Amino acid sequence: MRSKAHIKSHPIHPILVCFPLAFYIGTLLFDSLRIIKDDIAFGITGQYLHSAGIIAAVCAAIPGIIDYTYTVPPKSSAKKRAATHGIVNSSVLVIFCIALYLKHVENFSPYIVLALEFIGVVMTGYAGWLGGTLVHRNQIGVDVRYAGAGKWNEQYFDQDTGRLEVCALDELKVDQMKLIHAKDKRIVIARTEQGYVAFDDRCSHKGASLAGGAMICGTVQCPWHGSQFDVKTGMVKAGPGNEKIQTYEIVESLGKVYLSV
Repeated sequence: MRSKAHIKSHPIHPILVCFPLAFYIGTLLFDSLRIIKDDIAFGITGQYLHSAGIIAAVCAAIPGIIDYTYTVPPKSSAKKRAATHGIVNSSVLVIFCIALYLKHVENFSPYIVLALEFIGVVMTGYAGWLGGTLVHRNQIGVDVRYAGAGKWNEQYFDQDTGRLEVCALDELKVDQMKLIHAKDKRIVIARTEQGYVAFDDRCSHKGASLAGGAMICGTVQCPWHGSQFDVKTGMVKAGPGNEKIQTYEIVESLGKVYLSV
């Protein structure tokens, strides 16, 4: 599922998250050295790293929010995981903001500040684990294209009922797919050897985007757990999915392909 916040298909969010992680850990390290060595120079460095970590976290959050809103499949297990990931990271940001403020409170215990930073670093590690799962298991931001699949292709419509002109008859090659957003509906347009078909983008198992999977010989395979569905009937051909997916009527006329929703 290709990221919406990317540079030439490279998602921005994973690039930026390493900076707040490094700055947060550096803050904890240098603030600890400030106490152990009783050297204010360590404290000054820690404060610079502290401020840099907060700024970097805000910068990383922007593409993260974009990916959460527009890339993570709705009503999926990844959506819940991504929400937890965002909440934990936001909580860490708040913790480090509070800790930075407390550093400027006269005679406030540095040990309490250090404890807050430690909690923040531990929570950042958990958030990173969730983020890794989103990338490596749920393939969020990963544009997996099998041979002959073509480029990732999406089209948006303001209506979710009626007849939509979704592509030209020769736009897709056999076994290529295109994702259609008909208001709140996500529908895959695909070309088989027998012609065009349309089916729900959502896998009935965990809600993965089928448009991000692979299609061959009239069968689409979910990219997360390998469930397979017949693209004409929507019937399950292989689990773990056990419910069929919805299919839609397609009409080919005068070199155009129309979807009825």
